Amino acid sequence: MTHPLGNPPSKIIAVHLNYPSRAKERGRIPSQPSYFLKPPSSLAGTKEAIVRPQGCELLGFEGEIALIVGSRAQRVRPEDGWSHVRWVTAANDAGVYDLRYADRGSNLRSKGADGFTPIGPRLLDARRLDPAALQLRTWVNGELVQDDTTDTLLFPFGQLVADLSRLVTLEPGDVILTGTPAGASVVSPGDTVEVEVTGSGQSTGRLRNPIASGPALETYGAMPRTDAAEREAAHGAAFTPEPPPATAGRCPQLDERIEDGLRSVAVATLSAQLRGRGLPHMSIDGVRPTRPDTKMVGVAHTLRYLPLREDLFKRYGNGMNAQKRAVEQLRPGHVLVMDARRDTSAGTLGDILALRAQQRGAAGVVTDGGLRDSVAVTELGLPVYHGGAHPSVLGRRHVPWDTGVPIACGGALVQPGDLLVGDADGVVVVPPELAEDLITDCREQEQRERFITEQVRAGHGIDGLYPLGPDWHEMYERWRKQHSTQGEHT
Repeated sequence: MTHPLGNPPSKIIAVHLNYPSRAKERGRIPSQPSYFLKPPSSLAGTKEAIVRPQGCELLGFEGEIALIVGSRAQRVRPEDGWSHVRWVTAANDAGVYDLRYADRGSNLRSKGADGFTPIGPRLLDARRLDPAALQLRTWVNGELVQDDTTDTLLFPFGQLVADLSRLVTLEPGDVILTGTPAGASVVSPGDTVEVEVTGSGQSTGRLRNPIASGPALETYGAMPRTDAAEREAAHGAAFTPEPPPATAGRCPQLDERIEDGLRSVAVATLSAQLRGRGLPHMSIDGVRPTRPDTKMVGVAHTLRYLPLREDLFKRYGNGMNAQKRAVEQLRPGHVLVMDARRDTSAGTLGDILALRAQQRGAAGVVTDGGLRDSVAVTELGLPVYHGGAHPSVLGRRHVPWDTGVPIACGGALVQPGDLLVGDADGVVVVPPELAEDLITDCREQEQRERFITEQVRAGHGIDGLYPLGPDWHEMYERWRKQHSTQGEHT
């Protein structure tokens, strides 16, 4: 196999997590970098096929920036680390997740197969580059799926060189794969992956590798196998199986008693009780339900849109953007809450993403923006609260920006992990720490209101009755005791 290095390096070192966007997908932010080794025999060049062995289904691609060491580095300081880098190029850190179990922690067979580290096609002179101003982009079949820059790396390149050189001598020609951003996923035979690195007006050109099917592995070793966890990891936290029947319709992230309690009380009652606790701004205003007959209870997973800027939409709006990532990050019981700045003049959700959210086990969706394909979304049965129907795509007004952050939706501040309760009247945000006390007080309030309703139906006036005044307390207590006794015998 040919690659632009000529002589093989003594080692290839790959970083696990380095881009904040990827760390969000994985649900963890490391405090220090961690690494694994790939054999030099895994190197390949552009246009060479990446071969997926027969029996494997999860061939992952990861567009990366590769650093080529130019001078020996041993116990160097972070501020001197970049000076030991001679070349920069594009790389694809390919691997089959089906074999990760076989060498857990080392990735030897899953990441180390021949041809699983294509690099190139051109080497850029590191001395002419700003390491914090490089752009990495990846395409699958011509569609941009990864697009990120090095200005927000968790661990800058100089730090990686210094950290490694504390214990491992880096020799000229050694390759450091510096991590992949969000959007890495799975490809199949027939697909084509392209990776490009640009900076300071220079480009590596596109590293282009078709995906091919190879022969089955011989049986005298570990054989491919996979499970739900590996599928999820391979798809970039973008796959989980349907929730099992035992959890269908429930929210496994919530205590069952809390979930049942929130389902048992009206949103209007919750709103009144929150207001009584000094929280009058917990309703998500201006949204209407697709299914007024369906109660929604779940845990907030947030997505933020920013106003359209045409020069930024190409970078943030295409491929596996924040909107799609938010949907693919959903877990059973999540409510996807979208901040669209109450701009309903473009859709923020359509039938395909609503269907995917439902398949992921979402308890519902709330957006203060527009809803596309409103009839089809309604027919899904997934509770969706929206600012109004609109035929246009989100790119008319919005740039999907980020997920898992505090947002404003319909005038309410929503944090990831807040509880969302919706019914025909609308949606309220419930702080988790208040939920238990709120349920108790809501049930008491609703019981009083049932008593009051009975008295009004019997012809009593509302003066002193609504709200319940002292003249009615004794009668109410008798009524409550009677109904409590009846309930025990029911």
